[in-house]
Amino acid sequence: MHMSDALVSPSVAIGGAVLATSLIIVASKKLKENVRQDIVPFMGVMGAFVFAAQMINFTIPGTGSSGHLIGGILLAAILGPWAAFITLCSVLIVQCLIFADGGLMALGCNILNMAATSCLLAYPLIYKPITSNTLNPGRIMLASVLASIFALELGALGVTLETELSGVTYLPFSTFLSFMLPIHLAIGAVEGIVTGLLLVFIARHRPAIFSSTLQPDNEGVKKNRSVLWIFGAIALFLAIGFTFLASEFPDGLEWSIEKVSSNPEMLETSIPPTAVLPEYNSNLSGIIGAVIVMILLYGISSLAFAGLKKAKAK
Repeated sequence: MHMSDALVSPSVAIGGAVLATSLIIVASKKLKENVRQDIVPFMGVMGAFVFAAQMINFTIPGTGSSGHLIGGILLAAILGPWAAFITLCSVLIVQCLIFADGGLMALGCNILNMAATSCLLAYPLIYKPITSNTLNPGRIMLASVLASIFALELGALGVTLETELSGVTYLPFSTFLSFMLPIHLAIGAVEGIVTGLLLVFIARHRPAIFSSTLQPDNEGVKKNRSVLWIFGAIALFLAIGFTFLASEFPDGLEWSIEKVSSNPEMLETSIPPTAVLPEYNSNLSGIIGAVIVMILLYGISSLAFAGLKKAKAK
């Protein structure tokens, strides 16, 4: 669902950037107020995992389209919504600046459509009320599917509204929306199932990892490190070789645009001067991106934790 610059006007891009930046500032303050002892390594490893997972597009049967995981609900369940938002924003920023995946001008809109909808809306409004802070497998699966669908549908609606406000006449609102919502409903369902299975597995083997069940004294932090190794190994596995199995079909946004407009410029993304590997044109892109995300998030969370310790010392 990464939007290209051709889909947004300067005014919409500025509005999206201002709103996204405001949310990042709020999230940073929330992170400092509620930082966990184990958040530093978890944000880095989970960010790397989501980056690697997003590189794999899965085919939506019978549509000629594909989708990829966003990972917002998974991150929010483990890290909490604000830390998850910062983590997913870091992934999107690295994708844009280093790999030209999503337009630079459209970055604010992409953050709103993917990170904000999943971490700050779908998680607290859908996932958390259904699970009620319990680790019941049935509730986790139901909450994961419904929250993921809600997040993807809201993001698809956001993309459609942003292109409409931008005056992109190639994409008539009602027609574009009629393609965006159904295809992202299917993508959301797949993401929800995958997310639910991962969270159920964690609930059975390391329930203390969930943000809702973490004890104030951070008991079990050392035991939880084994899960870091697991997610880190999976991220490395996905980054190295699994991406070769990615679907060649266009993703939900590209597919919808192709159905509505024959204008190829709508799918083009401007390449930022920082984009050293545009379009992931290296076999090492997955590893490089995962490492950059991990280092970035480790630095952010370390600063938050250091600030908290100084505040407590005073």
